[in-house]
Amino acid sequence: MPSRIRLEDRECPLSTTVQHVGEWWTLLILHDAFDGFTRFDQFQRNLDISTSMLTARLKTLVEDDLLERRLYRDKPPRYEYVLTERGRSLRPVIVALAAWGNQRLAPQERSMILVDAASGEEVEPVLVDARTGRSLDDSEAFFFAAGPAASAAMRSRYAELRSQRMSKADAQ
Repeated sequence: MPSRIRLEDRECPLSTTVQHVGEWWTLLILHDAFDGFTRFDQFQRNLDISTSMLTARLKTLVEDDLLERRLYRDKPPRYEYVLTERGRSLRPVIVALAAWGNQRLAPQERSMILVDAASGEEVEPVLVDARTGRSLDDSEAFFFAAGPAASAAMRSRYAELRSQRMSKADAQ
């Protein structure tokens, strides 16, 4: 399948991440893997996904090192799909997406919620800066900037955005 990433976006972490996990079934398979599903028939039954689509998605998840394919029976050969460390690192992303979806629903309309394993109480996930504990949802207080590996084009883009941001602040 040809890449959907434009040449100039290849260095952008958002573009490359979406290339790995941006497909509908991929996120649902990963969600099921976080819920403890490991076997082909479990994924297929729970997601009601076609065999060919599930086979293709699992193959891609293994190639992207998000799942590991492990033999669990020799005769006939049967495999399970287990989250890798890289796959497990996506849990906060899945949690954030679910939380974002739930924010737009009344509590009684939510079909799935995140709860504390010890208390059973619903929790409200938030994304915070690890150093300060400040919420990252304020795009005025936190914004993207060119990183150390940024190309000249990326540096130019963020320099222009910073200039616009500063002009806007001066005007207020």
